[in-house]
Amino acid sequence: MKKAIWCCLFLVGWVGHLPAVENLAGLKGLPAGDGIAVGFPGDVGISKHAAVRFADGFESGDLGAWDEKDEKKEGVFSFPDPGEGRLGKRCLRVEAHLGKDTGGGPTQWFESAESVFVRFYTRFDAECDYVHHFVTLRANKGLRGGDKWSGFGGAGNKPDGTERFSTAIEPWGDWGKNAPPGRWNFYSYWHEMKVSPDGKYWGNSFGVPELPVIERGKWICVEFMLKHNTPGKADGEHAFWIDGVLTGHWRGISWRKSETLMANALTVESYVTDRWTKQEVNTVFFDNVVIATQYIGPSGELIVEGRSGD
Repeated sequence: MKKAIWCCLFLVGWVGHLPAVENLAGLKGLPAGDGIAVGFPGDVGISKHAAVRFADGFESGDLGAWDEKDEKKEGVFSFPDPGEGRLGKRCLRVEAHLGKDTGGGPTQWFESAESVFVRFYTRFDAECDYVHHFVTLRANKGLRGGDKWSGFGGAGNKPDGTERFSTAIEPWGDWGKNAPPGRWNFYSYWHEMKVSPDGKYWGNSFGVPELPVIERGKWICVEFMLKHNTPGKADGEHAFWIDGVLTGHWRGISWRKSETLMANALTVESYVTDRWTKQEVNTVFFDNVVIATQYIGPSGELIVEGRSGD
C-alpha cells in the first residue's frame, strides 16, 4: 500500500456531530434479526449466495483472500481459535503496540451495488483501550490503477463529490467521556459534511448517545449498510445493527455527485495512536466478514468439536 496515502487518512481530528439528523432506527424501516446468513451455519458456503460479494472467516491461509494484506508488520496479525462455536476454528487477531506500530488490517475491493451491507464479528480484549479507526467502507472512482486509490487519504479535507466518500463504523470515546473502547458511531466523509472549528473537515459523527459503552471480552455481531444517493438528490442512507438489532439509521444524505462513484473498498482494521490510547498493547479480534447487496444478519449456529455457539 502507498504508505504516504495511508498515513494521511489517519490524522487525529475533530469529529463534527450532526444533532439535526434524526436517527430513524425506531421506525424499523429496515430488516433486522435473521438475514441470509441464517441459512449458512458458521457462514460456511455463504460466498455462494447470489447477494454476497465477498466473505472470509479466516479459516485458512494468512489473509490470502484479501487484496491488500498489510502483512509486513511483525507481530500484529495472528489467527487463534475464537472460542465461539458459530465462528469456526480461527479468527483474525490484531495486536497494536504503542511506539512500535499502529496495528492494521486488510483491505478488499469489490463490485458495488445500489446498497452495500457489511457484516463482521469483533471482540475487544479485556484490556483494550481506545481505537482510533476501525472498519471503513470507501468509495473510489474505479477498481483499477490510480482510480482504486481515490477514496484513500484526504483527512481534514472535504470531498468534492466526484472522487471519494467514506463511512466507518467505530467505537467512539468522545474525547475520553466514554469509557474505552467507547460507543458505536459512524465516522463519515462526504461532499456536504460540516466544517470543524479549526476550518478543516474532519469526519462527521452519526452517533447514538443512549447506547451503552461497548462491552469488552465479548464477541459482537456488527453490520452496517450504505445506500447510494441519486446524484443531485439527498436520498442516500446508512444504518447499523448490533447483534441483529437495528440501532442507527439515517436518511437524506447526498454521498456523491457522480453516479460512477460507488462504495467499493472495505478495510477491516484496528488502528491505534497515542492521542488517547495509553495501554501499551491493544488487541482486537475479527471474524466472519461478509460484504453483500442485502441484509446479512448474524451467523447461523455451527457446532465445532462439541462446542456450541451459546
